[in-house]
Amino acid sequence: MKLIDVLLFASGSLRGSRTRTLLMILAMSIGVAAVVVLTGLGEGARRYVVGQFSSLGTNLVIVFPGRTETAGIGPGMLIGQIPRELSLDDAQALLRSYAVSRIAPLTIGSTQVSLGALNREVIVLGSTAELLEVRHMNMGQGQFLPAGDVHASESVCVLGAKIKRELFGQQQAVGAWVRLGDRRFRVVGVMASQGESMGFNTDEIVIVPIASAHMLFNTSGVFRVLVEAKSRDAIEAAKRDAEQILMVRHSGERDVTVITQDAVLATFDRILRALTLAVGGIASISLAVAGILIMNVMLIAVSQRIKEIGLLKALGAPAAQIRNLFFAEAILLSGIGSVAGLLLGEAGVVVIGRIYPSLPVVAPWWAVLAALGTALGTGILFSVWPARRAARLDPVMALARS
Repeated sequence: MKLIDVLLFASGSLRGSRTRTLLMILAMSIGVAAVVVLTGLGEGARRYVVGQFSSLGTNLVIVFPGRTETAGIGPGMLIGQIPRELSLDDAQALLRSYAVSRIAPLTIGSTQVSLGALNREVIVLGSTAELLEVRHMNMGQGQFLPAGDVHASESVCVLGAKIKRELFGQQQAVGAWVRLGDRRFRVVGVMASQGESMGFNTDEIVIVPIASAHMLFNTSGVFRVLVEAKSRDAIEAAKRDAEQILMVRHSGERDVTVITQDAVLATFDRILRALTLAVGGIASISLAVAGILIMNVMLIAVSQRIKEIGLLKALGAPAAQIRNLFFAEAILLSGIGSVAGLLLGEAGVVVIGRIYPSLPVVAPWWAVLAALGTALGTGILFSVWPARRAARLDPVMALARS
């Protein structure tokens, strides 16, 4: 029997039991669609995190107080110890490293911003003029913080795009005065709209000189220091130098944590890739369930088609040919179900992308190939037993039983 004859025979058998065929195709397509959608979500989450970290800047080294490998609490905090603060002088000392291009110390707090009768709570970020370049931020109007002595507390501020709209509407903001807490600040610039970055909406912040932020919040420490290395190759040198410089300044104590942007990004990348594989594996269980369904239905089909199988064997069809007929049915079912599931999954990915446009949902190519391969593999694998059972039927007994 030629290949085309085998396929025609198998397709005729499937058309003869339309309800059964549709149920098996539905089961297989749901499994493939689940793999595509879930791996698409995992890959989308990975790309989102990568994009968020990339938006922080390039060649970054981040320094923060406390000896811990994460931004969480350290062991000392559990027994009441407070990490030693980083000072502005500590931050400035980092510029001694030949590998460091520029630095941007940060401090953060919240207060009320007001203009006339309008007021709202706002996040205030204290930093220096270098923050614009280190974070690759863009100005919409005016200018950024003035360069100069980091210890100088000038009463100037830069508004986020949303804060400017809420306070000034269409009116000119640059040159106007606003009140932050109990102090007045002159607006020297407005940031271009940039949206969220690492869960932090830059459109809803007010940026002031770091010394002014210290006076506003009655603090003296630095929350973080963003260090930009001169090149990608200089990142590790900048990290080592930052640790060494601060250890010397802190009387030989290693009481700061220095991390690189690449190291954090690589960690998140590994975690999210593992998560994507995990959810894809969980979803593929449904493909195994679909394979078992195919096996059970085909076993029933063998018992229902004993007369047909016996007649084929009586006409001289060898056992291998009988097995091939059942394999062809399984391949058609799995193939049609896989294609339908792939289309359904891609449609689901598109819908999720429309609902959450900030999440770059896309099914990775390896997940699509794995889903299709697993669907075909399980369909064929679970058809082995029914096919062998049909091939072993004795033609005389089969015709006699019918």
